[in-house]
Amino acid sequence: MSGSSSAPIVVVGSANQDYLVRVPAVPTAGETTLAHTMRRSPGGKGANQAVAAARLGAEVRFVGCVGDDDDGALLLRELRAEGVTTTDVEIIGREPTGIALVLVDDSGENSIVVVPGANFALSESRVRRVLGRQPEGAVVVTQGEVRSEIVAATAQGAHDAGVRLVLNLAPYVPLPDEVLAPCDPLVVNESEAAALTGREVSATSEALETARDLLGRCRSVVITLGARGAVWADETGSGHVAAPAVADIVDTTGAGDAFTGALAVRLAAGATLPEAVELGVRAGSFAVTGSGAQTSYPRDTDLEAAHRR
Repeated sequence: MSGSSSAPIVVVGSANQDYLVRVPAVPTAGETTLAHTMRRSPGGKGANQAVAAARLGAEVRFVGCVGDDDDGALLLRELRAEGVTTTDVEIIGREPTGIALVLVDDSGENSIVVVPGANFALSESRVRRVLGRQPEGAVVVTQGEVRSEIVAATAQGAHDAGVRLVLNLAPYVPLPDEVLAPCDPLVVNESEAAALTGREVSATSEALETARDLLGRCRSVVITLGARGAVWADETGSGHVAAPAVADIVDTTGAGDAFTGALAVRLAAGATLPEAVELGVRAGSFAVTGSGAQTSYPRDTDLEAAHRR
């Protein structure tokens, strides 16, 4: 599973300092809730996906921005410690590092508020410059947690460089069809797929039908279904990959990023889309058994041990 003989992965995206607050239940409007605990943890969808891929042995480069503050310095140290190349991360003096306030209830479900900060300072010119020097076969990954102009610049840069683009459209932001067209795959969950298509996506059969329909707008599609795994569709067909049973869900924070990072690892190694989805499902299922985002992500040995059980 190691990425040592694979093409490089470039992740264009966000880096946040996560504040993880454990609560009995997420408060409703006007309600005050006493928390169990609060801790800080490195996060941001872009940084999460970079770490998820690096932990599975891929050569990963992260492109983004952090503030000139303690949070930014910590995030850079954590990325480097995970083996992610950070030479294309810009330190911004005029904006603080992005933060995410993550409420996790007793069932492990989360609600998240993101303050973008320095993430929104990432420039199109930096993205184009980095992507322009990537080798053939590289995989470029981006998400909806940066400005839509950056997503568009990443899509165009990947197209111009002739490299594969993985877009995890989370959180959902409306994008023109020309930005979606080169996605291979477009990765969304059920609610994001519903926002894209204007129709409900709940049952697995509905997700498969929606994935096939979205093929008219991009090269391939993956719709994640949480505990039910994920469905995929490309020019070869479509299918469903079931998730392994998870006995104890601790925290779902960042599980979708674990999925996307692992999927990119398999694609960079030349695997088919269903093979990549299979690894993504296993990585996402492993991630929900630990607390936080990056700290819960598996290494090769973790997935091998889980597979033997």
